[in-house]
Amino acid sequence: MKITLLVLFSLLSVVAGAQEEDPKALHETAKKYIQQSDYSNALLVLNKALEREPENSGLLKDQAFVYYLQRDYVKSTAVSQKLLDRKDADVQTYQIAAMPFKALDNTKELDRLYKKGLKQFPNSGVLYNEYGELLWGKEDYSAIRQWQKGIEVDPNLAGNYYNAAKYYYFTLDKVWSIIYGEIFVNVESYSRRTVEMKGILLNSYKKLFTDSDMKKNQNDKNPLVSAFLNTMSKQAAIISRGITPESLIMLRTRFILEWHSKSAAAFPHRLFEYQQQLIREGMYEAYNQWIFGAAQDLTAFQNWINTHQEEYNKFTSFQKGRVFKLLPNQFYNR
Repeated sequence: MKITLLVLFSLLSVVAGAQEEDPKALHETAKKYIQQSDYSNALLVLNKALEREPENSGLLKDQAFVYYLQRDYVKSTAVSQKLLDRKDADVQTYQIAAMPFKALDNTKELDRLYKKGLKQFPNSGVLYNEYGELLWGKEDYSAIRQWQKGIEVDPNLAGNYYNAAKYYYFTLDKVWSIIYGEIFVNVESYSRRTVEMKGILLNSYKKLFTDSDMKKNQNDKNPLVSAFLNTMSKQAAIISRGITPESLIMLRTRFILEWHSKSAAAFPHRLFEYQQQLIREGMYEAYNQWIFGAAQDLTAFQNWINTHQEEYNKFTSFQKGRVFKLLPNQFYNR
């Protein structure tokens, strides 16, 4: 009996030892250390796993990432470069490789890296977004071309909408600031950037109607922009006493109703279809309060919620239970 127990114990020890040496198990352990910000132990375990699988790209990417977190940018770059030279290099590899150059403000290497990455992955919205941010940081306003391309090839990535909306907000063209800003708050609905974008949306509407000639300085050579401005200008009387969440609800409701009767066939777009859906299901007021009420006056917004609790709960429950998706063939800002 004692011999049997000893044999069993020995077998269990061998199995446990094998599990501890398994690269997948070691990788999971390393990830836990990374989450705990214990980078020394994470690196120790990753190195152990790499002894077993030295070409494992997942392990190498995490190794490069940990070196970056330890501010050892030389080693991080060295590991990333090995991965970039491989045929299985992916978008994440380029993102990790960019991190040390960002920390060192090495814009020359970043520019080279993003161009190489986009040549290999021309449909990567992430790389277009990051390259646009690099150009914007150098005050190179061609950054908008990168964000526009990112929106075209990867329409459900939030970052390009965020940056493009802010870019247009600081130009004279407010139509794309409004469209991209509203898409962004639907794709990324609960973050600090969402709060910021709600304010930009509210002010974009105010600036759109500030000029007596709404079409002045607008890019009305674009067919969608022309249709948007024509439809919006017909509703201008609604906001003659000022732009408030309440007046915007009326303005935007009438805009959507007319848009779908006259322009939707020529310019099908998920954003306008979604607004029509909310009107049809009785949630459009709550939706607009969520955007503009929160941006205009938080106290007044909270008072509105208190008196419309059922309506607001219906909208937020619906919003959190769906994924806002755009279609690739609905890009009109060429």
